[in-house]
Amino acid sequence: MAKVLLIEDEWQLGQIVKDSLEMRGFEMLYAADGKEGLQLYREHNPDVVVLDIMMPNMDGFTVTSEIRRQDKTTPIIFLTAKSQTTDVVKGFELGGNDYLKKPFSMDELIVRIKALLQRFSEQQGTPGPVADEVQIGQYVFNYTKQTLTRNSNTAFLSHREAEILKRLSENLNQVMERRTVLLDLWGDDSFFNARSMDVFITKLRRYLKDDPRVQIVNIRGVGYKLIF
Repeated sequence: MAKVLLIEDEWQLGQIVKDSLEMRGFEMLYAADGKEGLQLYREHNPDVVVLDIMMPNMDGFTVTSEIRRQDKTTPIIFLTAKSQTTDVVKGFELGGNDYLKKPFSMDELIVRIKALLQRFSEQQGTPGPVADEVQIGQYVFNYTKQTLTRNSNTAFLSHREAEILKRLSENLNQVMERRTVLLDLWGDDSFFNARSMDVFITKLRRYLKDDPRVQIVNIRGVGYKLIF
């Protein structure tokens, strides 16, 4: 059973999320401000932290910085209002792993929590050094940090962007099946989720546009192929 620390100053939202995750089998810790949340983190060593950015007493950025002083691996997911999404870059730089815009669905939060837990579990279970960086044309993709760098310019990817690019790079010059990725990352291959995946592919193409040799090709009815 995974232990989740939720730090959210909107009490009603916090209770909804807490109750929903408990119903799905998670062990929950809840704090209504950053200072209390940091204390719970130190006392209970959670498996994943989900926290708001703007909070009283101590904001989410400060909490993240304090956690990362001693712990480089526990996954951290930010909850942000639409107006705060420009702050997400700062959150990634401080050591955050993913973010969700409010309002969000519980299913999406659960998928992201499970994906991060699986990813970090696999990393910890792999002996020896992990090959974090992959060369994609003129770009360097760092899966763990969720970054894509060309020269000195770095783009910070969302969790799903990083997961999709990882699968594309692992299947270089081969077709990555859409249905497999949808079931893996979204939980089902519905039309709505397929359209959502298309949006992420479009974003990845924009990140990679400065190297014309790198292309993500649509294989109609099957999936996508990364070529360079």
